[in-house]
Amino acid sequence: MKAEIHPKYYPEAKVTCACGNTWTTGSTKPEIRVDICSNCHPFYTGVQRIVDTEGQVDRFYKRLEVRTQFKQKEEDKATAQTSPARPLAELDLTKRTVDAFKKAGIENAGQFLERLAQGDDAVLAIDGVGAKALADTKKALRRLGYALPEAQAEAEAAS
Repeated sequence: MKAEIHPKYYPEAKVTCACGNTWTTGSTKPEIRVDICSNCHPFYTGVQRIVDTEGQVDRFYKRLEVRTQFKQKEEDKATAQTSPARPLAELDLTKRTVDAFKKAGIENAGQFLERLAQGDDAVLAIDGVGAKALADTKKALRRLGYALPEAQAEAEAAS
């Protein structure tokens, strides 16, 4: 062994855990501080405990809360998009079609769906509404996520 190149060895080095447990061991440092020991480690104790020395758990919960709020906003937006009170003028229909529906007293998606529940003939009976206007309106409502009465009837018949 070469002289004066090795660190000093302390045969009675004191080890102190964050939980308060202490013991002695051999080390090159006279005193050692540790965060977890066999008295407080979840593997040995069977008790789950979160050790958060850098605030990681708090940051995780903050991110989780932000994500939850984002998801809630997205759901609210989707619900508002398929609201029965949504005006037909927002569906990118032709002005002539929207005017024909207004003349018949149908100004929002809910009123149109009620009329459509009576059948396609009930909508086609409206003055100024033809097969193309009906098809365009249905297509616009489906694209936005509305459940049309005929689709519901087909789903019920299939099950």
